[in-house]
Amino acid sequence: MKKLSVLCLLALVALSSAKLVVRQDDHHHDELDWWESGVFYQIYPRSFKDSNNDGIGDIGGIMEKLDHLVDLGVTGVWFSPLFKSPMKDFGYDISDFKDVDPLFGTLDDLKELFVKAKELGIKVILDFVPNHTSDEHEWFKKAVADDPDYVDYYVWRDGKVDGSPPNNWQSVFHTDAWTKLDGKSKYYLHQFDAGQPDLNYENPKVKEEMDDMLNFWFELGVDGFRIDAINHAYEDQEFLDEPIIDANKGLFYENMDHIYTTNQNKSYDLIYDMRLLFDEWSEKSGETKLMMTEAYADLDQTMLWYGNGSRNGSHFPFNFAMINKLSESSNAADFKTVIDEWLDNMPAGANANWVLGNHDRPRIASRYGSDRAASFAILEMTLPGIAVIYYGEEIGMEDYRDISFEDTQDPQAANTNEEIYQLYTRDPVRTPFQWDATAFAGFTSNLAEKTWLPVHPNYEELNLAAQKEDPKSLYKLYQNLIQLRKKHTFVHGSFASKALVNNVFAYTRKLADHTSYAVVVNMNSMEAQLNFKNLEDQATSLKVVLSTPNSKYEVDQEVTNIESLTFDRYDAVVFEIVSGSAAITGSLTLLLVSVLRFLF
Repeated sequence: MKKLSVLCLLALVALSSAKLVVRQDDHHHDELDWWESGVFYQIYPRSFKDSNNDGIGDIGGIMEKLDHLVDLGVTGVWFSPLFKSPMKDFGYDISDFKDVDPLFGTLDDLKELFVKAKELGIKVILDFVPNHTSDEHEWFKKAVADDPDYVDYYVWRDGKVDGSPPNNWQSVFHTDAWTKLDGKSKYYLHQFDAGQPDLNYENPKVKEEMDDMLNFWFELGVDGFRIDAINHAYEDQEFLDEPIIDANKGLFYENMDHIYTTNQNKSYDLIYDMRLLFDEWSEKSGETKLMMTEAYADLDQTMLWYGNGSRNGSHFPFNFAMINKLSESSNAADFKTVIDEWLDNMPAGANANWVLGNHDRPRIASRYGSDRAASFAILEMTLPGIAVIYYGEEIGMEDYRDISFEDTQDPQAANTNEEIYQLYTRDPVRTPFQWDATAFAGFTSNLAEKTWLPVHPNYEELNLAAQKEDPKSLYKLYQNLIQLRKKHTFVHGSFASKALVNNVFAYTRKLADHTSYAVVVNMNSMEAQLNFKNLEDQATSLKVVLSTPNSKYEVDQEVTNIESLTFDRYDAVVFEIVSGSAAITGSLTLLLVSVLRFLF
């Protein structure tokens, strides 16, 4: 009778355990496409690696360093433009969409790069600049020569009666948006540099040319495109003056409401049409051809790039909210608002993405402070969706703000003056990658006379080689985070966040029958206390999975006093949550052991 009772108890214990514990391998989820939940790495080619000692990065240098992308663990790489260009805007002024600029190498070099990247499992994304060409493009030369087949490839308007430009539109690069060439009666539009004339998408031939360009590169095996400044593609056809925001501040780009030059409805239709071509190539190749879109716009406008409910747009529009809406003074509630806003407003079935920096905006380590770079890495990499890394973020590179006006290359700043250029220059975020502590940070050899932009002086201490040797470096943290985000819970799990009263931002990532995680980020410049029960009341203990390099919480550390946790300034920790159900399972296991001892 005693043995029978024990056997019944054993059966009960086994049944209870079976309900509570499911091996990860036994649980299936819908398989994601290759790009979903991926990590994409942006390379600014001029600044990544120089292979021929001219001080400018190139394709050969990228090929030398592809192993870095493999070691880091990224899904794909996005190259800022490599196309043939006079470099008035460093490649964003394209003179031939189907060729490579000799500065970077040859078309055959780029084809070889495609092959090597694919062999290493790295997807390749090219930058597509549809809004304009270079003024040295064959199309514009023919248009200037009054070739009737090409004149309407661009936007031309008569000036006012007094000979001044057609309206008050200003370019992003702080000049009039209109230029009249010698011998011409009409002005041409350029929303960026005068060397970047805007294409006229009212002309269907222009759309056909762009489709032809996409087909050319898809034929060569490109995995997708990042589409630049797409919200500038169309202009209102009445060409009215744009409103001035503050009449006391004069006429300049940032003081204007760009209701006639950006975010026109036809620009969305252009992307919806383009998506059909991407989908055709996806079906043809058996693999998704990815479309990313760039547009600095408000939330409602940005969400339309995903699609309009009946037509698909880009696979994802870049999410610049952490750049545009948050700053070093933002608190936990601000972060919660911005993150939840994106997740709540995405169309059903869409994929979120998170961008901390790029070639146009200050680096994360400079915008928030180098002592917060690690906590932002943890934040970005554990949110649901896609993460985008700008080259150098993985080692915490900082802006180099001491580049003189004379050495400034960026036309956005060079077109201003020595007093204000620092407000507009993007050069500080484009300095050469800091590979090691040798001359020029290992970006080029000591045979080079100089680099196209000066290397940040902190390269002797802040470089990849040093961080590879340090188990607690930012680089090692990025590597571990990229591996962690492959876990089922981070790929498929739920997200629930709280802005706690002590300015701590925290959230959980959960998935049935899988490990539950919590991420805690201290937004304070001082120590913060936390009762973990305020985030997850079922938790009984915690296990440290990852933490910032200077955190008191060590990986694999068990934390039992969860009602009184202390976090140092700007600390961030990823915890594995042990909940009440897991505790019950543990108790049952102990009971089983005791019963077995009693029996035998």
